[in-house]
Amino acid sequence: MGGRLRGKDITVRPREDLRRTLMRIDGRGYRAYRDIEGVYEFGAFSLAIDHAQGDPFASPSRVRVLVDVTKTGIPGELYGNRIRQIALRDYLTRVFDKRLKGCVKGRRGLGSSGLIRIDRGGQEVLDRTSVVLDRQTFEARFEVGLPAAGRTILGKECMEIFFNDVPRIVEGSLFEKSLSVSEMRAHIDTVEDQEFLRGQLDDLGFIAFVGDGAVLPRRSGVDDRPMKENAIPFRSPPELAVDVNLPNGGTWTGMGIPRGVTVIVGGGFHGKSTLLRAIERSVYNHLPGDGRERVVTHGGAVKIRAEDGRSVEKVNIEPFISLLPMDKDTRAFSTENASGSTSQAANIVEALEMGASVLLLDEDTSATNFMIRDQRMQTLVAKDKEPITPFVDKVRHVHRDLGVSTILVMGGSGDYFDVADTVIMMDTYQPGCVTTQAKEIAQKQKSQRMNEGGSTFGALTARKPLGSSFDPRRGKRDVKIDAKGVGTILFGQIAIDLGCLEQLVDVSQTRAIGQLIHCYGKAYLDHAATLREGLERVCDDLVEKGLDMLLPYKAGNLALPRVFEVAGAINRMRTLRIARIR
Repeated sequence: MGGRLRGKDITVRPREDLRRTLMRIDGRGYRAYRDIEGVYEFGAFSLAIDHAQGDPFASPSRVRVLVDVTKTGIPGELYGNRIRQIALRDYLTRVFDKRLKGCVKGRRGLGSSGLIRIDRGGQEVLDRTSVVLDRQTFEARFEVGLPAAGRTILGKECMEIFFNDVPRIVEGSLFEKSLSVSEMRAHIDTVEDQEFLRGQLDDLGFIAFVGDGAVLPRRSGVDDRPMKENAIPFRSPPELAVDVNLPNGGTWTGMGIPRGVTVIVGGGFHGKSTLLRAIERSVYNHLPGDGRERVVTHGGAVKIRAEDGRSVEKVNIEPFISLLPMDKDTRAFSTENASGSTSQAANIVEALEMGASVLLLDEDTSATNFMIRDQRMQTLVAKDKEPITPFVDKVRHVHRDLGVSTILVMGGSGDYFDVADTVIMMDTYQPGCVTTQAKEIAQKQKSQRMNEGGSTFGALTARKPLGSSFDPRRGKRDVKIDAKGVGTILFGQIAIDLGCLEQLVDVSQTRAIGQLIHCYGKAYLDHAATLREGLERVCDDLVEKGLDMLLPYKAGNLALPRVFEVAGAINRMRTLRIARIR
């Protein structure tokens, strides 16, 4: 029969057509699965088989189910604005994932045969394409491994997937009658409260908020869920305690971190880096029960670290590094193999170039000679022999001249007491405000080191790349872009190492970044004066038009990245060439 789907004319066929096709191709070669591509009517929903894989060991087939919003029974108030839509779609994705794990038989042959998988994500609630709301239609996008024995089609096993497993999953995850409305509402309200508070931070004078009762430690370095046992709930120090009013959750009490320079101190293993880690991850919203759902950080916060060996292309690092041997120009500094200090300087300048509002640093992942130069070293190595201006002498200028705040973990140098506005001491995972004590110590035990930062931060330089930097071709393929885990993008002939972009949290963001770089180079670069302008335009369009604009087909495994991580990926491309700077 004929019909209209997603606003386009399309043939929607009876589901019995799918059954007959599967019976016809049963026992044939695997490529005959292409015959099942199309859209089928299943009563309560439509089933779209967009792409049938050509081999049982190839990437699984792309499948969608489409449900009219009015038939789901889900109250309209639960998706009444953009952030509530994102939260609802995230909730439905997680329920879909839970239902499929309870319904799916498992392996039904070789390779990916029998697999059903949806892009569930981790502890963060991201704008992703696993479930989308398009006009009046909910779309759940997932992958199916079409069953085969060797490369022979198992038609009956495939019928079991599409006529038994998928309907059970859909009925249990996309219709209000099978959902816990109270749990769904709590999920959405929690996410909306975090987003609301993030939007209020500027007016409140804060760069971050850590709510009382938050559980910050994680189970392990590879398990981002909250620690189960012996986790100490966060309790704000009285000097920094504030109340904030939320649209759904009433009043939260917690620690407000004010603008300026904040130093986090304390003994080893007392929670300094754990607090900073929670702050850096809370540029995103978190699930109810994650422990960090009451931690909210300004969206412009960028984690900075040293990154030995990265490439740098025409970055003005002169505010931190100048007078290099052999008169190497640091106003347009380039290298294929940056040191710890030059990479950290470049990382800061690149973040500022993209409009960062907060810098986050941890001494454990910083270059020591970039962070501090004590009085004894200054005496032995004169300033005219030392090209590096340490961060301690620039951090105040970053705030005063640029309006950019800093939060840094520092356990080894009290020289930062002189430049700090706020000092927080972690003691057994509990914070105390010790600003007064730190300032008294700084007065009594005056630092003998000389300030090397000058009177201003220095110039920031805007850059624009050359279009030839972005060539996604590989061999006979016009475009070859792929993600290998969270930390690597294969872009044409090159691999982009994103391992040091610590606020990149999901491989689906990495996939989107690869496609976004291609989109930027093809359609935005020539129409923008600077890298920042072009990337902000494409990211704004992604928010307005959706992630579907990145690909010619409907992908279910993309998640929205921040502009800072997109720029970070471009800056780490070893093919990057800058056309001009200003």
